[in-house]
Amino acid sequence: MGPYKTFVTERLTLKPTSAEDAAFIYELFNTPKWLKNIGDRNINSPEMAKEYILSKMKPQLERLGYSNYTLIRKTDKVKIGCCGLYDREGLEGIDIGFAFLPQYEGQGFAFEAADKLKNIAFDEFGLHSLSAITSKHNVASQRLLEKLGLALAGTTTLPNGKEELLLYKIEK
Repeated sequence: MGPYKTFVTERLTLKPTSAEDAAFIYELFNTPKWLKNIGDRNINSPEMAKEYILSKMKPQLERLGYSNYTLIRKTDKVKIGCCGLYDREGLEGIDIGFAFLPQYEGQGFAFEAADKLKNIAFDEFGLHSLSAITSKHNVASQRLLEKLGLALAGTTTLPNGKEELLLYKIEK
């Protein structure tokens, strides 16, 4: 499969994450909020981030046609966050998720990117439902999921995870 599509919104370009995004992914995966809300992926260098992209993100992109997208602000071409559709181990269906560098939070970028990806998931990728998981203390994420139309469906714990997470779902 490929070449993989890049998508655009009013302010953002959503580009499939590739090895050239390694330095950005390294920075994002080590922000305090990522570590607290998503978890430590033990990405301790840009080289490790590149390996993560090639071993975790790229195979799903090749298998399903979608994966993680690096979000690039159109005005200055700065990489500000990521949003993606994930086939997660231990979670039924496809999961939508997002994360941003701290200085780009609270500006509506997450809704803009996730809403676009949700619509693409249903209209282009042929999915009929999406899930999302978030920690109980991450109220901002919960609000955003509800704004996207997802509803709280219960709780779940991922394989090897200790924390009980909130599980949200939306059907087309």
